[in-house]
Amino acid sequence: MAEAILAGLQTSGHPGSRLRFSEPFEERRKYMETRYPEMVSSADNEAAVDGADVVVLAVKPQVLKSVLTTLAPSILKNPSILLISIAAGITTDAMSEWLSSDSVPIVRCMPNTPALISEGAVGLYATSRVNTDQRTVTESIMNSIAKQVSWVQKEPQIDTVTGISGSGPAYFFLIMEAMQNAGIAAGLTPEDAKALTLQTCVGAARMAQESEDDLATLRRKVTSPKGTTEAAVNSLENNNIRKVMEDAVFAAERRGQQLAQDLSK
Repeated sequence: MAEAILAGLQTSGHPGSRLRFSEPFEERRKYMETRYPEMVSSADNEAAVDGADVVVLAVKPQVLKSVLTTLAPSILKNPSILLISIAAGITTDAMSEWLSSDSVPIVRCMPNTPALISEGAVGLYATSRVNTDQRTVTESIMNSIAKQVSWVQKEPQIDTVTGISGSGPAYFFLIMEAMQNAGIAAGLTPEDAKALTLQTCVGAARMAQESEDDLATLRRKVTSPKGTTEAAVNSLENNNIRKVMEDAVFAAERRGQQLAQDLSK
C-alpha cells in the first residue's frame, strides 16, 4: 500500500524530490530506488521523517508501537506535522500514548486493495487536532489512490468502513467466484464464465455510479415480473442474501474492534 500511495502521488503531479520513503530491507529498498529514482530513499525512519510536514505510517500494526516510540522525538519537534496511519486496528489514543503526547494531529485511514490500481475506496477519521488544511492535504493524498474518500465522525465507525469497503472486495470476489462456478456447472467454458461474470460486475457497478436511481430502484428496473431475473432474485431472497451480507459486514466490524483492543495494548 505504501508503494501505491507513493506511485499515486507521483502520477498526480507531486515532485519525486518532495516524496521520501524509508525501507529497512535492502532488496526492497533497491527495487524502490530503481523504480522511483526521483524519490528520496532511506533505510532509517528518523531520517525520512525529519522535517516532513506529512508522515504516512504504512507499517504492519504489530510494529507500529516500536516505530512511533522511536520516531517520537523527531515527530514532536515539528509542531506542524500531520500523521496519517493506515495500520489497521490501531486507535488514535494508542498512537498518542506511544508518542507520549496528545498534541499531534492524527488521521486514521482505512483503504482497500483496489487502491493498488487507483480504484480504491477510503474511510478517514481525524482527531480534533487535525485542522482544515490538513484534512484537505489528507484528501489529496488519498485521492491519488482512491475514487471515493469518506470521512467518519466517530473513530469506531472506521471499523464499519472496514466491514463495507475495507473487506468488501473479498465479498465481491467470492460472489464472482460463485457465479463463475455456476456458469461452468451449466456448461460454459471457464474462460467464458469468468469473462461474462467480470463484465457483468463492472457494468452493473458503472450503471449504479452513473444513475440517479438508488440501488433498490435499479434492481427493480432490471427485474421483469415472472421473468428470469425475478426467479434468480427470489432464490437469493429465499436464501436470506440480505442477512448473509449483513452478518458478513458486522463480523468484519466486530473483528476490527477485537483487533483494536488487542493491538492497542
